[in-house]
Amino acid sequence: MASCVVRYTCDICERKRYSLNIWLGFSLGYSVLAISTLIRTLLAVFKKIELNPGGSSFDESPHFSDQAKKILIQHYSRIQGTLGFWKNQAEKYKRFHYYCMYWTIPASIMIPIITQWIDGQPYSKWLPTIISTHTAILIAFHNGFKVDKNFKSFRHGESDYYDLNRRLLDRPETFGKTEDERLNNYFREVEIVRRFVRNAETDNLPMVEDVKNNTIAK
Repeated sequence: MASCVVRYTCDICERKRYSLNIWLGFSLGYSVLAISTLIRTLLAVFKKIELNPGGSSFDESPHFSDQAKKILIQHYSRIQGTLGFWKNQAEKYKRFHYYCMYWTIPASIMIPIITQWIDGQPYSKWLPTIISTHTAILIAFHNGFKVDKNFKSFRHGESDYYDLNRRLLDRPETFGKTEDERLNNYFREVEIVRRFVRNAETDNLPMVEDVKNNTIAK
């Protein structure tokens, strides 16, 4: 009888030890994977992205006089820094946006499944707790810093400028009949794009109220 009790007790201890190893392994694996991918994302986020060469530009265009080419080249030199900033910001927000999506979407599927396997032991709750905490932090940062809106704003601004640039090079007649009219209309539309991005950037700044509202909503 005593040997049966001892054997039964050993079996229980063995099952607990096995369950602990399983849950601990999954928890550590998830944590290591989440942290390693976050580090890679942060390294990419803080890496400076250079502007790509856009091919033939104003200096080789047959549609403008030498004076107009000089004006256009000077104008581009003044906006080049802004374009670099837009490109870097768009890339940063894009990378963080996809990091959040890649982790929050699977988490919403994993949590209901994992909770069915919780066996009542404290360590069996570690994995769903880690996943839930990680997901909540990502959603809070994503919503608080308006990642998707900022990505769209900077990406649209960059794309709109290059669309104007290519249109002026390929079809300058769409900006007006005379050279002066074309340049003035081009500069005016570039100013509109810059104003759009600036206003969008200001509107998308994270506010304390937004963070509080997001927290309360959860």
